[in-house]
Amino acid sequence: MSLTAGSRPDGTRPAAAFGEPAAALAPKAVPEKRATGKVPWRVRLRRDRALILMTLPAIGLLLLFNYVPLLGNVVAFQDYDPYASSNGITAIFHSPWVGIEQFSRMLDDPEFWTAVKNTVVLFLLQLVLFFPIPIALALLINSVIRPRVRAVAQAIMYLPHFFSWVLVVTVFQQIFGGAGIIAQTMEQHGWGGFDLMTNASLFKFLVTAQSVWKDAGWGIIVFLAALAAVSTDLYEAAAMDGAGRWRRTWHVTLPALRPVIALLLVLRVGDALSVGFEQFLLQRDAVGRGASEVLDTYVWNVGIQFGDFSYAAAVGLIKGVIGICLVLGANKFAHLLGEQGVYRK
Repeated sequence: MSLTAGSRPDGTRPAAAFGEPAAALAPKAVPEKRATGKVPWRVRLRRDRALILMTLPAIGLLLLFNYVPLLGNVVAFQDYDPYASSNGITAIFHSPWVGIEQFSRMLDDPEFWTAVKNTVVLFLLQLVLFFPIPIALALLINSVIRPRVRAVAQAIMYLPHFFSWVLVVTVFQQIFGGAGIIAQTMEQHGWGGFDLMTNASLFKFLVTAQSVWKDAGWGIIVFLAALAAVSTDLYEAAAMDGAGRWRRTWHVTLPALRPVIALLLVLRVGDALSVGFEQFLLQRDAVGRGASEVLDTYVWNVGIQFGDFSYAAAVGLIKGVIGICLVLGANKFAHLLGEQGVYRK
């Protein structure tokens, strides 16, 4: 007995042969992915709704304290008078517009250029002297075999990060000041006149040393995390090929740290014009404004002390625009070197 197409062994035909549509027998397509292989945004929204809800408070704080205040940059194009209305917000609508007058005034201000020069010099100095130190400390700690010694070393290096700048400056004053330990020891041996804290010519090296002591230990956390992800098989293979410790460091360890170094370097370059505020404000009376004035303290000085809010907003706006340009340029350079940087191409 021969079976016709679509018939069952018992001779009956499927339900589609008796008038039911053939589409009813076909398996239903699951619309999870499109033909391109990408998950639709509605599916992702439904899938990740718990994670999105958890990030909403952080997004709200970011909008409230980082993006909403950007609207206040409009006073950079005004002669802002906070007493022009009943409160400072509505005073924006009653202050006269002056265009780019504040920016022209900024370019003609010699104190502004002094702050720019000090900021750039301190950034370059910290980039050369401070940035490599966390890398070196991470390599040093990673080479320690005993876990207890490594944990103690990490704790000692992390601890200064939790000190306030007031305490850091006080510690340096007690060591390098005119009445500090070094000055008293030199005086006991017939040498006097040592006071590093009031030496304006060495101030840039002093604040760099303070930054290294305070934050270098904290900065090694990222590099230690990157080193922990390096497979030990690479070190064993390099050792079997005859590579010594320095060869393994150069050909295995440093290439593993290269993406992290590129990322942190891009972020550091973008923050080039923000070398610090409290650290310099605490020590400006000891060395003078000529050596300690940076852009952050300059904005605070003209905006808060003298009440010139429009001029301070103009300086801060230029500082932010230059910072964005530096981030984009540094990230483009990282792409040319084959690294991801802050974001992908």
